[in-house]
Amino acid sequence: MPDNKHIAVIVAGIDEEYQRTVIEGIIDCARANDANLSVFTAFGGVLGSSKYDIGEYNIYSLPNYKEFDGVILMTNTICDIGEKKKIVDAVKASGIPAIFLDCEDDPSFYNIRIDNTVAMREIIQHVITEHEATTLNFISGPLSNPEAQARYEAFLHVMAENRLIADARRIYFGEFRPQDGEAAVKEFLDSGMKMPDAIICANDAMALAAMRTLEKNGYVIPDDVIVTGFDDTYNARHYCPALTTVSRPLREMGYQACEVMLNAASGRATEHIVALEAKPVFTESCGCKPHEIEDIKAYKKSVFNLVDDTRSDLALLNCITSRLAEVETAEEGMNVLSRFLERLECRRFCLCLCAEWNAVYAGRLAEEYQVHGYTKTMSAPLIWTEGEIGSLDSFHSSEMFPVPMNGGGHVHYFLPLHFRERCLGYYIITDCDFPMNSMVCHSLLMNISNSVENIRKLLHLNNVIAELDRLYVIDPLCGIYNRNGFIREADTLYKRCLESGEPLLISFIDMDGLKIINDNYGHKEGDFALQRLASVIRDCCSSTQICARFGGDEFIILGAGALPDEADSLERLFEKRLADINHILHKPYELSASIGTYIAKVEESVTLFTMITTADEMMYERKKKKKTSRYLRKV
Repeated sequence: MPDNKHIAVIVAGIDEEYQRTVIEGIIDCARANDANLSVFTAFGGVLGSSKYDIGEYNIYSLPNYKEFDGVILMTNTICDIGEKKKIVDAVKASGIPAIFLDCEDDPSFYNIRIDNTVAMREIIQHVITEHEATTLNFISGPLSNPEAQARYEAFLHVMAENRLIADARRIYFGEFRPQDGEAAVKEFLDSGMKMPDAIICANDAMALAAMRTLEKNGYVIPDDVIVTGFDDTYNARHYCPALTTVSRPLREMGYQACEVMLNAASGRATEHIVALEAKPVFTESCGCKPHEIEDIKAYKKSVFNLVDDTRSDLALLNCITSRLAEVETAEEGMNVLSRFLERLECRRFCLCLCAEWNAVYAGRLAEEYQVHGYTKTMSAPLIWTEGEIGSLDSFHSSEMFPVPMNGGGHVHYFLPLHFRERCLGYYIITDCDFPMNSMVCHSLLMNISNSVENIRKLLHLNNVIAELDRLYVIDPLCGIYNRNGFIREADTLYKRCLESGEPLLISFIDMDGLKIINDNYGHKEGDFALQRLASVIRDCCSSTQICARFGGDEFIILGAGALPDEADSLERLFEKRLADINHILHKPYELSASIGTYIAKVEESVTLFTMITTADEMMYERKKKKKTSRYLRKV
């Protein structure tokens, strides 16, 4: 609706607490103003697979920014520099208002940021001054990320100010992911160097993983090693020991970012740059006095809910996975999904597929599959809306939605559907906490994507088998059955006539003068003559008859339920068609063949081979009466 503003959000890794908290603030503001949000998100940089990341990041090519009133860019969560540049270029080209969060890549965009430097300096100085740490290791985020760079530079400056050495061997560059904290500690332990007095981490996710890895290796925190983080996440506050970290107003940042976009979209004056402050939190992991836990009852309930929800989500994941493993068609897959979607507690779930998602072998290899972008037209084989199931055969990818949502206050999550780098489509999950709050959302989407790819491969395999079967039974020169195909089809017709008592028609045809054509005009011309004769034979067959190339220049027609006079009718038709094609071709030779037709009731004592032999003998008697010389025309 025109009165409901629509804001796009570009972000990666919404299952991480930083992203989740910021987006919660954005959602609060959007719903307070009856605005709609479309969150385009990926899980790139998680699995260590470059091909998988290509498939994930492709979702950022989907937004048609001209359809939005503004865009909130959390590109600081995307590690790939090239992808970030493509996003920024596309947003600039659209001309809509845009705001960066914790990033200053383009001064023409609005900007809301939290100071990364002051609080980080205070944390490091506190560890050096109050806890007398002299050997410090640092676990950094990627320097392509402005927040990571600011925190890394703060570390270097404080070390220099205190005349301490920032040894390059004691610095680890990660991607802000928990696995980076674990990998960094393992690298430090394997280095053979003296353990540091403190490990400063650029965010809480890496810090908590570092603490767990240290504890597994027998180190006590903070007695043996001090560890600090950055973000003051829920897990950091409630870990034991509680993490010394930096508290940032993330939810407030999200709320204000959305507010700035709504003001800009409505033409209201708004600040171009908004700066928020962060503050250090000194607690147990550096050896300071433990802070009071917020509410132990609320915390216990939260932990129970998390464990219970995870157990339930895992059961759902396992159930869907086992059902999807059994499906063989797209329709079966959609039916399986629709039975479980109610448990996601979403308002709408759309599965959108590229036009060529199921491109299969069809006599030649399929065209190169979709990798970058989406096909102009898409299909939506599954549109689940509060229990109602629908579909849409075709819609334009620039519309993004197969069907619009009316009203305001909706939150749509757009997630990629792909197999490795192969783009298959995308998902839209509307008004649902599952994408952000469930620990298995990523796994569930991967399982659905793998199922779609398995269906595609099965279609491909079936087509290949069908093509191989066709090649096995079809003569490649004449395009009709070969001997293999004839035997298979003839056996069915023979048994049918035996059971029903219907008569069986057999015509045996032998081409006249093929050797003369080959000797005088070449084998290519001989092949042409065989093809034309095969077309004549095929045209003479009724819907109840089959024909085949039985040997080099021998052909056969077989039909069930023939009437007594059909033998003469068939042979007259055959001779007429031969005359017609000779008139059309006007070759220096005459296309000719001898035919013998036999009709009889099938009896168990008479084999099909015996009946074919009878027709062959009838044909041969006629052939003997012909003179080969008449097949050459005088020119």
